[in-house]
Amino acid sequence: MCGWTLLDMVLFLKTWPYAVMVIMLIVAAVTDFRTGKIYNWVTYPALAAGLIGHTLVGGLGGSEVSLGLAWSLAGAAAAFGPMFLAWLAGGIGGGDAKLMAAVGALAGWTFALSAMFYGFAVAAVMAIIVMIRHKAVKQTMGRVWRFVAVASMRGKPADPAASDSRKIPFGIALCLGATFAMIEFIATGKLLIES
Repeated sequence: MCGWTLLDMVLFLKTWPYAVMVIMLIVAAVTDFRTGKIYNWVTYPALAAGLIGHTLVGGLGGSEVSLGLAWSLAGAAAAFGPMFLAWLAGGIGGGDAKLMAAVGALAGWTFALSAMFYGFAVAAVMAIIVMIRHKAVKQTMGRVWRFVAVASMRGKPADPAASDSRKIPFGIALCLGATFAMIEFIATGKLLIES
């Protein structure tokens, strides 16, 4: 088998989801930067790779080297659920929600939650920089408070941003968040310890 040792095989089986994720994150960040969108052709193959790959390697319930289908689905759901609600509220695009579902399917729910935490933190820093740079702190905070008030009512609220508002590339923030989560998980040795 090409001279692979058991240790080489185990290392490959533990890290292939992260390799797929890195490729997806790079392509998603580039498309979000260039077009403001994260396309299905970026997210769906990564989501499928996570679900199918973990099923092939870890079966339904997972193993020491793979999440398995159940944990991969749990990761996708844990990441997609909150992002879907944010999309329904009008705060993010659908590609952002699908990106996080793919991250969850590839690396599990604890990784996905960590990636979302870091992603929202990066987005907050980006938003503050944009507001200060364009001297729009007071205007933006007023629109945010109106959005929160409307969002608490029934129905999908309108986007709180005015037509002339600067927007941050939220997909890039999520890609950076997933990158920070990957660095954290590698540094702490928590690669695929879900099952």
